[in-house]
Amino acid sequence: MTRIRQYILLALLTLTVLGVGAAGKFQIVVATQSGEDDIEVGEQFYVYLKLENIDAEPGAPTVAGATVKYFTLSSQSSSMMSSNGHVTRSQTSTYVATCTASKEGSYTLGPLSIDGVKSNKASYRIVKAGTGPLTKMRQRQQSPQTQASQSATPADRSEQTGPKFIGKGNEKLFLRASVSKTTAYEQEALVYTVKLYSSYAPIKFIGATEAPKFDGFVVEESDDVSTSLHYENYNGQEYATAVIARYIIFPQMTGKLTVKGNTYTVSTDEQEYYDDPYFRMLSVRRPVQLNVTPNDLTIDVKALPTPQPADFSGGVGQFSISSSLPNASLKTNQPSSIIYTVKGSGNLKYVKLPDLNNIYPKQIEVYTPTTKVDAVPGGTTVSGSVEFDYSFAPLETGVYDIPEITLVYFNPASGQYERSVAKGYKVEVGKGTLSEKSQTKNRLKFNAEPMKVEGLHKSVEPMVYKPAYWLWFILPILLLVAVSYIYRRQLKSAADIVGTRMRKAGKVATKRLKKAAACMKEGNREMFYDEMLTALWGYVGAKLNIPTSELNRQNVAERLTSAGASKEVVDEFLKVLDECEYAKYAPGTGSEELKKVYGEGAEIIGRLEDTRLQRPGEH
Repeated sequence: MTRIRQYILLALLTLTVLGVGAAGKFQIVVATQSGEDDIEVGEQFYVYLKLENIDAEPGAPTVAGATVKYFTLSSQSSSMMSSNGHVTRSQTSTYVATCTASKEGSYTLGPLSIDGVKSNKASYRIVKAGTGPLTKMRQRQQSPQTQASQSATPADRSEQTGPKFIGKGNEKLFLRASVSKTTAYEQEALVYTVKLYSSYAPIKFIGATEAPKFDGFVVEESDDVSTSLHYENYNGQEYATAVIARYIIFPQMTGKLTVKGNTYTVSTDEQEYYDDPYFRMLSVRRPVQLNVTPNDLTIDVKALPTPQPADFSGGVGQFSISSSLPNASLKTNQPSSIIYTVKGSGNLKYVKLPDLNNIYPKQIEVYTPTTKVDAVPGGTTVSGSVEFDYSFAPLETGVYDIPEITLVYFNPASGQYERSVAKGYKVEVGKGTLSEKSQTKNRLKFNAEPMKVEGLHKSVEPMVYKPAYWLWFILPILLLVAVSYIYRRQLKSAADIVGTRMRKAGKVATKRLKKAAACMKEGNREMFYDEMLTALWGYVGAKLNIPTSELNRQNVAERLTSAGASKEVVDEFLKVLDECEYAKYAPGTGSEELKKVYGEGAEIIGRLEDTRLQRPGEH
């Protein structure tokens, strides 16, 4: 009997703990994309049925003036609350009907009844397409480029501002392209971003079927893209988003430039809903493939302010320059180097330094620099550094000032030309191996002493009647003409910087080869190949007057051929370059291989020296 009483008490205690749930509640909410009550014909809107503490499941409602596309359970939750030993449970279920407005008019939905609980009434109005709050909201969100093109046809405006759908694209998945600035200066770094928006549950991004069209831009592709999906509210709807492409672009011309979006392919599963007479609303997923294209963008590119400084470097961004002199102990005819490093962000790869031969003392000869670029695109620009390694050789002993070097660049943030200065140096040059310039030039000497004639008497014929007499007047005139001609040729040669570099290209290459030979003896193979490459590239750059930025295999082959070098010589030169480039990064090689490469490099430079290469523009 006692055990039976215990069971009865336990059952009563359970009923007490569970208590009575809160009263049922049924609410209807009509939600639009604009957040307003008015809905445009053709606009998609949503009807939410919120059930609290009602166990029954509602059917799809009939929405006047609209078509119900599908109806499904959106969310479900339950909770339990305890107060003074009394526990109350509550349960909430939300169903959503996705509708498309089809007929103008004012409508009321409800009250509906389920399980004896009545809902509220929800009113809404369907207005003519293009006259409701959704259109006004979209017009406010239009880009400046689109607002400027309001005079275009509706089809033109749609193509300019909205995503394009090719195949089976729709409002549930699209791409948006954006640019960091729609008005910029020439050569200014801009960020072009493509973002994917999707309301599909699973998506598989297959990739781009073509590249964007950046006509009038130099492009650097950035790795700063999304590795996971993020959620964002756009036009009143929540989408899963991801940055799928980002480029740093540099406009190369002024005016209105257009970036045309490219096509991307995305695979997903689309959920279809249908009403079954026995099982109510059912859904099924089927795979679909969508090809979508982001909107085109127009950028207004302004010219850099004028007048431009005479020493403008071409840099647009924010930069600084510094210098270093690794070896301050200088000797005549012995090469040394000075390094200028430009750091910052912007069009870093296109910054140029002034011609140092026009700035340095004339007693110091400066050669074409070796450039090392360490710059990567990221964030909103390209950042890093560029190192200019100049080789130079003092020609005479003495104390000289290596001047400061000023880098002039344009800062888009301030809209002004700004300057950064690299420090200069005072150097003392000691005596080294004599160069040809420092040797004493032979001068023409003329003996002006009168000729002594012995035995001259009255019966001798006067000298004025003899040819030898007039030679003393003619010869000085001829000598004066010859000296004047030689002097003018020397002045012309000194003014011909390109010709001077071409003539001295072989001598500079020989110095580099000597340094390579020293590295070979020391067993320093990496430095050996560096010196060999510097000798080869430096020789052909100076011989053909090719700027460092244009030194590449194709350019060198074309210029050598047009300068008169045979195909055999060109192929041999490129072959030696390739061997040096490959061997530099290949596993260690023996001394015999180094000797072979050295011999081939010296031979091909000698063959090019024996070939009379035409100067650029010479016929």
